[in-house]
Amino acid sequence: MAEGIDAEKERSMKRILLIVNIIILAIGVCGGPLILRLYFIHGGSRVWLSSTLQTAGFPIILLPLTIAYIIRRRDFYSTTTTNAEKPKMVNMKLPLFLASSFVGLLLGVDDYLYSYGVARLPVSTSALIVASQLAFTAIFAFFMVKQKFTAFSINAVFLLTLASGVLALNSSGDRPAGESNKQYLLGFIMTLLAAMLYGFVLPLVELVYKKTNQDITFAVVLEIQFVMSLAATIFSVIGMTVSQDFKVISREARNYGLGETTYYVVLVVSAIIWQLGFLGSLGVIYCASSLLSGIMVAVSVPITEVLAIIFYKEKFKAEKGVSLVLAAWGFVSYFYGEYKQAKRIPNEPIPEPELAQNHSVLEP
Repeated sequence: MAEGIDAEKERSMKRILLIVNIIILAIGVCGGPLILRLYFIHGGSRVWLSSTLQTAGFPIILLPLTIAYIIRRRDFYSTTTTNAEKPKMVNMKLPLFLASSFVGLLLGVDDYLYSYGVARLPVSTSALIVASQLAFTAIFAFFMVKQKFTAFSINAVFLLTLASGVLALNSSGDRPAGESNKQYLLGFIMTLLAAMLYGFVLPLVELVYKKTNQDITFAVVLEIQFVMSLAATIFSVIGMTVSQDFKVISREARNYGLGETTYYVVLVVSAIIWQLGFLGSLGVIYCASSLLSGIMVAVSVPITEVLAIIFYKEKFKAEKGVSLVLAAWGFVSYFYGEYKQAKRIPNEPIPEPELAQNHSVLEP
C-alpha cells in the first residue's frame, strides 16, 4: 500500500516537474533566436561571440545547485541515521564528468553552426530549419536509447519534419537585403547541420543518464548542465580568442544601432534566456525522453514564427503558412497519442529502473 502511494506521488511530482521544464524550454527556444537575431540586425557581427552567449549563462545554475545542497543538508541533520551519508556539495563522479564534458564540446560546435546560420537567415526561417532536428532526434534515439514509437509519435515526427522541408521551396525568397545567394545558402546549410548535431546531442544526453553508474537526481542534472555549458563556453571562448572577437566588442558596442548600453543588455539577456532553454531541454529528457524534448523544440516554432513577424516585420509567405499548419498538426498528433496511452494504462506502476533514475523528483 505504501509503495503504491509513493509511486503515485512520484508520478504526480514527475508530471509537475515535466510541465515546469516544458515551460522553461519554450521560453528559451522562442526567446533565444529572437534576442540573437536582435544582436545581428542592429550591427552585431561576431559569430563566435553569439555562439558563446548560448552557454555563457551557466553561472546562474549555481543558484539552484546551492539551494538543493542546503535542502539536502537540512534533511540530513533533521532525519540523520548512523548509516546515512553526509550530503556532498558535488555529486557528480569522474566518468559522468568526462561524459558531460565531451557532450559539452559537441554542444559548442553546434552553437557555432547555429549562430552562423542565424546571422544570415530570418528568425522565422532559421527556426523552422532547426525544427528538422526532430527527425534526426528520432533516428538517433531509436538506435542509441531504443526509443519506442507509436503510430501517433511517428506521425508527429513525419509532419514536423515535413513542416521544415517545406521551407526548401523557394527558400531564397526571404533572403535579407544585401545578402548574396551564396551567403544565404551557406547559412541554410550551417543551420541544417546544427539541427542534425543537436538531434544527436539530445539522445546522447539521455544515453549518459541511462549508462552512468550513479543515481541521476535533479541536482545531478543541474551539475551535468553546468559542466556541459562550461565545456561549450570554453570551446567558444577559444574561438573568440582566435578570431580576435574580444578586441572588437567595445567598438561594436559603440556602433550598435540601439546604443551601447542596450548592446550589453542584449548580450546578458541572451545568455540568460539560452541557459533557461538548455535547462528545460535537459529537464524534459530527465522527466520523459530525448524525443519529447526534440518535439517540444519543434512545436515551439509556430510561436517563434509569430513573434518574428510581429517584432521584426518578417514576411509570412505561403510556404511558412503551410509549415505552420503541419507543425501544429504534428504537435496535436503526438500529445493525442500520449493522452490515449495514459487513459489505457492509468494505474500502471512506474518500473523500478525509472524510479531509481528519477529519484530526485521527490528529493533535491
